[in-house]
Amino acid sequence: MNLPEQHRHSKLVQRRISSAAEADRAFARVEVNSHGVTEIPIVLIPRSTIFRFAINVPSGPFVLWQKWHKNMGQLQPGVKWIWPGWFMVDIDLSISFRIGPGPDEATNFVYKLGADRFDELVAAEMEETVRSLAYSTTHDKISDMRDELSAGLLSTLNTKVVHYGVQVVTVKITALTLPSDIRDRLERIAALKAEMSEREKIHENRLRELEDEAARSIEATRKSNERKLQEIEAERIRCAIERRMMEESARGKARVEEMKAMTDADVALKKSLGNETVEKVAARQQAEARMKKTHIQCQTMRIEAEKNANIEVKKSEAEVAIAQSKAAAMIIRAEAESEGADAMKEKRMYELESEKMKVLEAFAASRSQKLVTGDDDPILSALDLRP
Repeated sequence: MNLPEQHRHSKLVQRRISSAAEADRAFARVEVNSHGVTEIPIVLIPRSTIFRFAINVPSGPFVLWQKWHKNMGQLQPGVKWIWPGWFMVDIDLSISFRIGPGPDEATNFVYKLGADRFDELVAAEMEETVRSLAYSTTHDKISDMRDELSAGLLSTLNTKVVHYGVQVVTVKITALTLPSDIRDRLERIAALKAEMSEREKIHENRLRELEDEAARSIEATRKSNERKLQEIEAERIRCAIERRMMEESARGKARVEEMKAMTDADVALKKSLGNETVEKVAARQQAEARMKKTHIQCQTMRIEAEKNANIEVKKSEAEVAIAQSKAAAMIIRAEAESEGADAMKEKRMYELESEKMKVLEAFAASRSQKLVTGDDDPILSALDLRP
């Protein structure tokens, strides 16, 4: 099922290529599969190189190689020669040995080993030693290992035959012949190495020229930068001087404005203090005038109250005197009547008490009247002043 265009995304894939030299083109080639998904290669696997004699390793991508499926790490860029797995090498050996030095060694050799078996042993050990050394050595180094091969053969043979009374003195490789195609290939490799060495020298000279040219360019740039830095430093100093001048001017203006503001503030403060004094004097005068007016009003009200109180006192005293006179008259009349008729005594006392109660009720009903009498006045003692 094909996904909508807005739901598709690229896919990272691994591809096989014919050779490692095509890595750059393969990485740059982006393809769309049958489902319409864009495939971007990030891992490339070259085909087998069994029938090739060389491989060109490109520079740029990381090239990893294996030996019998074991990771051997990164392979450096350049031409890598691939030689056949096996080839025959003809080796001629010259062996010097001696039997002895005593009769016991000779007896061991004759009865335990013998000439035929010694020949077979020497041949087998020589072939095995040469084969083991040759298997671990590449063709381009086999010619340079004559001394190592000779020393290995000498040590191995002495270890095997010393028990039979034989001592190998020397082992010498007299001839070592490689196949003709291998020799031709080695000669071509030597020529290529010489050419590569020459090209390396040319490259080094060119690189040295480029480095000298780059050094001169860098020196010119450095001097130009120094001049620019000096100009920038001079401009910075000039700007700093201008900034200090502007700061001094601004400080002067600020000091003038500050003095002006302080003067204005001092004038305003003194004006405020003067206004405060005037307001305080005016308020004090007003307060004194109001106090005097209030005092006069209070005096007037007190005098008026005292006058009214005196009037009421006089009026009450007059009424009390009248009541006392009436009471005295009634008492006298009652006494007269008492003398004339004892039978009327209770009636007269009742009338007297009634009149007395009326007077007392009249005094009690009038709150504005005041009575001024002695402490033991019977009238005040009989008067109930509770509301």
